[in-house]
Amino acid sequence: MALELSAGADDGGRRLDRILRKALPDLPLSGVYRLLRKGRVLVDGKPGGAKDRVPPGARIQILKAAGLSVSPGLYPAAGSLGSRALPDILWEGAGLLFLNKPPGMLVHGPESLETLVLGYLAGKLPRSISFKPGPLHRLDRPTSGIIAFSTSLEGARNFSALLRQGEIKKHYLALVAGNPGERAVWEDWLCRDREQRKTFSAGDREGGAKKALTQVYTLGSGSGYSLVRLEIATGRTHQIRAQAALHGHPLAGDRKYGGAGFPGFFLHAGSLEFTGKGIPPIPKTLEAPLPKAFSQKIQELFGEKFVKTPGPYSR
Repeated sequence: MALELSAGADDGGRRLDRILRKALPDLPLSGVYRLLRKGRVLVDGKPGGAKDRVPPGARIQILKAAGLSVSPGLYPAAGSLGSRALPDILWEGAGLLFLNKPPGMLVHGPESLETLVLGYLAGKLPRSISFKPGPLHRLDRPTSGIIAFSTSLEGARNFSALLRQGEIKKHYLALVAGNPGERAVWEDWLCRDREQRKTFSAGDREGGAKKALTQVYTLGSGSGYSLVRLEIATGRTHQIRAQAALHGHPLAGDRKYGGAGFPGFFLHAGSLEFTGKGIPPIPKTLEAPLPKAFSQKIQELFGEKFVKTPGPYSR
């Protein structure tokens, strides 16, 4: 008995061992390498090596495959969104999908934004053995705003490369306690406590700590709160929430980090700005309109002028 697979466009150029790990999810890694060592994996009729790069359209055969099962597919069936609506699409193309995530929605896991995206893409993309569309950065469940998903391997690689090179600026809007001043720079060493699921200051670069850098611009203040625009140069877990608390201005309502005043906090990923060459043909700036509740709270605290546009993301 032999299993046969066909490499799609998003499998092209990937290592054979990595493709097999995705295609045979129930087989341990040691089993994958055992198949390769024994010459039981053929690529276009020839024994393949673990590090071999598989060309698009290649025929992959797994010999003597009794007891092995291939992944049924990476995408759910078409029309699997059910009654749930996909959040607003801000832009789609170049192997990427940008959405405006509502507050309260998980990005990963069952009943998550990822599930909705896979349902939306079902039947629209060529099938792949090893590539699965997914989010390219994080947003906490309570946080709203712009998030990027990959719809092709090339799109994922391009976006991730721009992030590493510092050519994507992320701008957020938040309500914080007090007044941080017209302009401030928050620079801290942070560490993550996985048991408490919370981020703490690590002092002067203690073991495992990572640097976090955030620029803060105050757009309006009143009633003990400020509306701030934040530009993050790093992407640490809970970076804005932890740094705001460390500098004495926790997000209003963020009880996990000492905030009070509201039943929940307001933090919105307002825009992504591509500062370098970017990825043609993506616009230089993509903006996500504010959720209704956030707009209403801003208007209540600071007046109409702050909510006439999708969001005051720049001064």
